[in-house]
Amino acid sequence: VFDQFSLTAFMGIPLIALALTLPWILYPTPQNRCLNNRLLTLQAWFIRQLTHQLFLPINPGGHKWALLLASVLIFLITLNLLGILPYTFTPTTQLSMNMGLAVPLWLATVLIGARHQPTHSLAHLLPVGTPTPLIPILIMIETISQFIRPIALGVRLTANLTAGHLLIQLISTAAFYLAFTMPTVSILTMGLLLLLSILELAVAIIQAYVFVLLVSLYLQDL
Repeated sequence: VFDQFSLTAFMGIPLIALALTLPWILYPTPQNRCLNNRLLTLQAWFIRQLTHQLFLPINPGGHKWALLLASVLIFLITLNLLGILPYTFTPTTQLSMNMGLAVPLWLATVLIGARHQPTHSLAHLLPVGTPTPLIPILIMIETISQFIRPIALGVRLTANLTAGHLLIQLISTAAFYLAFTMPTVSILTMGLLLLLSILELAVAIIQAYVFVLLVSLYLQDL
Protein backbone atom coordinates (compact mmCIF):
# COMPACT_ATOMS: atom_id res chain seq x y z
CA VAL A 1 0.00 0.00 0.00
CA PHE A 2 2.82 2.39 0.87
CA ASP A 3 4.88 1.56 -2.23
CA GLN A 4 3.31 4.52 -4.03
CA PHE A 5 5.17 6.87 -1.66
CA SER A 6 8.61 5.34 -2.18
CA LEU A 7 11.21 7.31 -4.12
CA THR A 8 11.76 5.63 -7.48
CA ALA A 9 14.12 6.21 -10.38
CA PHE A 10 13.87 5.60 -14.13
CA MET A 11 17.08 5.12 -16.13
CA GLY A 12 19.03 6.50 -13.19
CA ILE A 13 16.93 9.70 -13.02
CA PRO A 14 14.99 10.20 -9.75
CA LEU A 15 11.33 10.73 -10.57
CA ILE A 16 11.02 13.31 -7.81
CA ALA A 17 13.40 15.56 -9.78
CA LEU A 18 11.15 15.24 -12.85
CA ALA A 19 8.03 15.89 -10.77
CA LEU A 20 9.55 19.05 -9.26
CA THR A 21 10.52 20.36 -12.69
CA LEU A 22 7.26 19.65 -14.48
CA PRO A 23 5.05 22.39 -12.90
CA TRP A 24 7.23 25.18 -14.26
CA ILE A 25 6.87 23.80 -17.80
CA LEU A 26 3.07 23.72 -17.71
CA TYR A 27 2.48 27.43 -17.17
CA PRO A 28 2.89 29.89 -20.04
CA THR A 29 5.06 32.98 -19.61
CA PRO A 30 3.72 36.47 -20.45
CA GLN A 31 4.73 37.88 -23.80
CA ASN A 32 5.67 41.45 -24.75
CA ARG A 33 2.30 42.17 -26.29
CA CYS A 34 -0.39 44.74 -25.72
CA LEU A 35 -2.99 42.04 -25.00
CA ASN A 36 -2.47 38.55 -23.59
CA ASN A 37 -4.41 35.50 -24.67
CA ARG A 38 -7.25 34.02 -22.60
CA LEU A 39 -5.04 31.55 -20.76
CA LEU A 40 -2.54 34.19 -19.65
CA THR A 41 -5.35 36.53 -18.66
CA LEU A 42 -7.02 33.82 -16.56
CA GLN A 43 -3.69 32.89 -14.99
CA ALA A 44 -2.91 36.51 -14.08
CA TRP A 45 -6.41 37.00 -12.64
CA PHE A 46 -6.12 33.84 -10.54
CA ILE A 47 -2.73 34.81 -9.10
CA ARG A 48 -3.89 38.37 -8.45
CA GLN A 49 -6.97 37.23 -6.55
CA LEU A 50 -5.05 34.75 -4.42
CA THR A 51 -2.32 37.26 -3.65
CA HIS A 52 -4.85 39.91 -2.71
CA GLN A 53 -6.63 37.47 -0.39
CA LEU A 54 -3.39 36.39 1.28
CA PHE A 55 -1.92 39.83 1.88
CA LEU A 56 -5.10 41.68 2.78
CA PRO A 57 -4.45 41.57 6.58
CA ILE A 58 -0.67 42.05 6.30
CA ASN A 59 1.17 45.34 6.66
CA PRO A 60 2.66 46.90 3.51
CA GLY A 61 6.13 45.82 4.64
CA GLY A 62 5.15 42.18 4.21
CA HIS A 63 3.95 42.67 0.63
CA LYS A 64 7.50 42.03 -0.55
CA TRP A 65 6.73 38.35 -0.03
CA ALA A 66 3.95 38.39 -2.63
CA LEU A 67 6.01 36.95 -5.49
CA LEU A 68 7.58 34.23 -3.35
CA LEU A 69 4.38 33.06 -1.68
CA ALA A 70 2.39 33.19 -4.92
CA SER A 71 5.06 31.03 -6.59
CA VAL A 72 5.02 28.54 -3.71
CA LEU A 73 1.21 28.41 -3.82
CA ILE A 74 1.05 27.69 -7.56
CA PHE A 75 3.89 25.19 -7.19
CA LEU A 76 2.17 23.23 -4.42
CA ILE A 77 -1.24 23.28 -6.10
CA THR A 78 0.26 21.92 -9.32
CA LEU A 79 2.20 19.17 -7.56
CA ASN A 80 -0.84 18.13 -5.53
CA LEU A 81 -3.14 18.02 -8.53
CA LEU A 82 -0.65 16.18 -10.75
CA GLY A 83 -0.17 13.59 -8.02
CA ILE A 84 -3.83 12.54 -8.28
CA LEU A 85 -3.34 11.35 -11.85
CA PRO A 86 -2.77 7.59 -12.26
CA TYR A 87 0.82 6.32 -12.38
CA THR A 88 2.24 9.57 -11.06
CA PHE A 89 4.40 10.45 -8.09
CA THR A 90 3.43 13.11 -5.55
CA PRO A 91 6.50 14.83 -4.05
CA THR A 92 4.38 16.59 -1.42
CA THR A 93 3.67 13.24 0.27
CA GLN A 94 7.34 13.23 1.32
CA LEU A 95 7.84 14.82 4.74
CA SER A 96 11.45 15.69 3.90
CA MET A 97 10.39 17.85 0.97
CA ASN A 98 7.61 19.59 2.89
CA MET A 99 9.96 20.32 5.76
CA GLY A 100 12.46 21.63 3.23
CA LEU A 101 9.84 24.19 2.21
CA ALA A 102 8.44 24.93 5.67
CA VAL A 103 11.66 25.42 7.65
CA PRO A 104 13.31 28.06 5.40
CA LEU A 105 10.06 30.05 5.06
CA TRP A 106 9.43 29.97 8.81
CA LEU A 107 13.06 30.78 9.61
CA ALA A 108 12.96 33.72 7.20
CA THR A 109 9.93 35.20 9.00
CA VAL A 110 11.66 34.79 12.38
CA LEU A 111 14.97 36.31 11.26
CA ILE A 112 13.35 39.23 9.44
CA GLY A 113 11.17 39.96 12.47
CA ALA A 114 14.17 39.79 14.81
CA ARG A 115 16.11 42.14 12.53
CA HIS A 116 13.52 44.82 11.85
CA GLN A 117 11.37 44.66 15.00
CA PRO A 118 13.30 42.82 17.73
CA THR A 119 11.26 44.29 20.60
CA HIS A 120 7.97 43.46 18.93
CA SER A 121 9.13 39.92 18.13
CA LEU A 122 10.28 39.25 21.69
CA ALA A 123 7.03 40.68 23.07
CA HIS A 124 5.13 37.72 21.60
CA LEU A 125 6.97 35.42 23.99
CA LEU A 126 5.34 37.05 27.02
CA PRO A 127 1.70 38.21 27.08
CA VAL A 128 0.86 41.46 28.80
CA GLY A 129 -0.15 41.15 32.45
CA THR A 130 1.51 37.80 33.08
CA PRO A 131 2.07 37.06 36.79
CA THR A 132 5.73 37.03 37.77
CA PRO A 133 5.90 33.34 38.81
CA LEU A 134 4.52 32.27 35.40
CA ILE A 135 6.95 34.32 33.30
CA PRO A 136 9.64 31.59 32.86
CA ILE A 137 7.02 28.93 32.10
CA LEU A 138 5.22 31.04 29.50
CA ILE A 139 8.47 32.01 27.80
CA MET A 140 9.39 28.32 27.47
CA ILE A 141 5.93 27.43 26.14
CA GLU A 142 5.93 30.25 23.57
CA THR A 143 9.47 29.36 22.48
CA ILE A 144 8.48 25.73 21.97
CA SER A 145 5.39 26.79 20.05
CA GLN A 146 7.58 28.86 17.74
CA PHE A 147 9.72 25.83 16.91
CA ILE A 148 6.65 23.65 16.40
CA ARG A 149 5.33 25.92 13.64
CA PRO A 150 7.47 24.54 10.76
CA ILE A 151 6.83 20.97 11.94
CA ALA A 152 3.09 21.64 11.89
CA LEU A 153 3.36 23.09 8.37
CA GLY A 154 5.18 20.09 6.96
CA VAL A 155 3.28 17.38 8.83
CA ARG A 156 -0.15 18.86 8.01
CA LEU A 157 0.54 18.88 4.27
CA THR A 158 2.11 15.42 4.30
CA ALA A 159 -0.59 13.78 6.45
CA ASN A 160 -3.55 15.11 4.49
CA LEU A 161 -2.19 14.14 1.09
CA THR A 162 -0.93 10.76 2.27
CA ALA A 163 -4.28 9.90 3.88
CA GLY A 164 -6.17 10.86 0.72
CA HIS A 165 -3.93 8.78 -1.54
CA LEU A 166 -4.17 5.78 0.76
CA LEU A 167 -7.97 5.94 0.87
CA ILE A 168 -8.18 6.17 -2.92
CA GLN A 169 -5.89 3.17 -3.35
CA LEU A 170 -7.70 1.06 -0.74
CA ILE A 171 -11.18 1.83 -2.10
CA SER A 172 -10.12 1.30 -5.73
CA THR A 173 -8.54 -2.05 -4.81
CA ALA A 174 -11.73 -3.07 -3.01
CA ALA A 175 -13.88 -2.06 -6.00
CA PHE A 176 -11.67 -4.11 -8.34
CA TYR A 177 -11.86 -7.33 -6.31
CA LEU A 178 -15.57 -6.94 -5.54
CA ALA A 179 -16.34 -6.65 -9.24
CA PHE A 180 -15.87 -10.43 -9.64
CA THR A 181 -17.89 -11.49 -6.61
CA MET A 182 -20.41 -8.73 -5.81
CA PRO A 183 -20.90 -6.44 -8.83
CA THR A 184 -23.59 -4.33 -7.13
CA VAL A 185 -21.39 -3.57 -4.15
CA SER A 186 -18.53 -2.86 -6.53
CA ILE A 187 -20.59 -0.24 -8.38
CA LEU A 188 -21.49 1.44 -5.10
CA THR A 189 -17.82 1.37 -4.11
CA MET A 190 -16.86 2.98 -7.43
CA GLY A 191 -19.40 5.73 -6.74
CA LEU A 192 -17.76 6.30 -3.37
CA LEU A 193 -14.38 6.34 -5.11
CA LEU A 194 -15.61 9.04 -7.50
CA LEU A 195 -16.82 11.20 -4.63
CA LEU A 196 -13.53 10.68 -2.79
CA SER A 197 -11.57 11.66 -5.91
CA ILE A 198 -13.53 14.91 -6.14
CA LEU A 199 -12.88 15.52 -2.45
CA GLU A 200 -9.18 14.85 -2.98
CA LEU A 201 -9.09 17.50 -5.72
CA ALA A 202 -10.47 20.01 -3.22
CA VAL A 203 -8.02 18.85 -0.54
CA ALA A 204 -5.09 19.25 -2.94
CA ILE A 205 -5.96 22.90 -3.54
CA ILE A 206 -7.00 23.70 0.03
CA GLN A 207 -3.89 22.22 1.65
CA ALA A 208 -1.60 24.22 -0.64
CA TYR A 209 -3.56 27.36 0.20
CA VAL A 210 -3.46 26.59 3.95
CA PHE A 211 0.31 26.06 3.80
CA VAL A 212 0.91 29.48 2.24
CA LEU A 213 -1.79 31.12 4.37
CA LEU A 214 -0.08 30.01 7.59
CA VAL A 215 3.25 31.39 6.35
CA SER A 216 1.52 34.69 5.56
CA LEU A 217 0.01 34.69 9.08
CA TYR A 218 3.49 34.32 10.51
CA LEU A 219 4.36 37.52 8.65
CA GLN A 220 1.79 39.38 10.74
CA ASP A 221 4.09 38.93 13.72
CA LEU A 222 6.80 41.02 12.02
